[in-house]
Amino acid sequence: MKYITFYFHRELREHFGLKYPLEYVLQRRASIKDIIEALGVPHTEVGEIIADEREAGFDHIPSPGEKIVVRSVEAPVDVASSTRLRPEAWPETRFIADVNVGKLAMLLRMLGQDTLWDNSYSDRQVAVLAARERRIVLSRDRGLLKRREIMHGRLIRACNPDDQLREVARIYGLDLTCSFSRCLRCNQVLEPVPKSEIIQRLKPRTRKYFDYFEICPGCERIYWRGSHWEKMCSRIQDAG
Repeated sequence: MKYITFYFHRELREHFGLKYPLEYVLQRRASIKDIIEALGVPHTEVGEIIADEREAGFDHIPSPGEKIVVRSVEAPVDVASSTRLRPEAWPETRFIADVNVGKLAMLLRMLGQDTLWDNSYSDRQVAVLAARERRIVLSRDRGLLKRREIMHGRLIRACNPDDQLREVARIYGLDLTCSFSRCLRCNQVLEPVPKSEIIQRLKPRTRKYFDYFEICPGCERIYWRGSHWEKMCSRIQDAG
């Protein structure tokens, strides 16, 4: 008998179109991570692996006849906790989004979430930054999330940015409350700035009706709580 039998968690079966049970013929020596990803499931979607009733890591080499239970990542994900599959505990939840979910990145910044995004990032750059800065990768690209450097990530299911925000908030236990503590353009933390220092950059109505301002120390974009701020808050509230 040169095959192993997989029992994938329901959420994984439904999203990736997998049979239950699924028999996989062993044609070569390979890690369980490589086999699972060959079946179309990025390792970032896997929360636990049980091989013949024993917990296994991604480096496990299955033997013929083994029964493999693969469970999905369970919400809410706590990156500060170590597990068999992800032994390194991270100090905080931070994100990096790829080019496919740029609007989601902006919404996360509205919540004050540290979220890197640049439409010039290649898949390799995203993976390197995620590993170096301990960031969760958000993407709709299965291939990107299969990269070995990436520890935490989410293959985004939803197409609409507001639905994507709800999805990420559920998975990572985020508070859907407006913060606007970060620049929506470049992600840096905003700093208060005296009105007198920027008054020449303000339009007449803004200059007349508003007194509290913040500025991005990177791109020097100015923020204030006008009607645009209220509209964005309403959007976040609707998403919640």
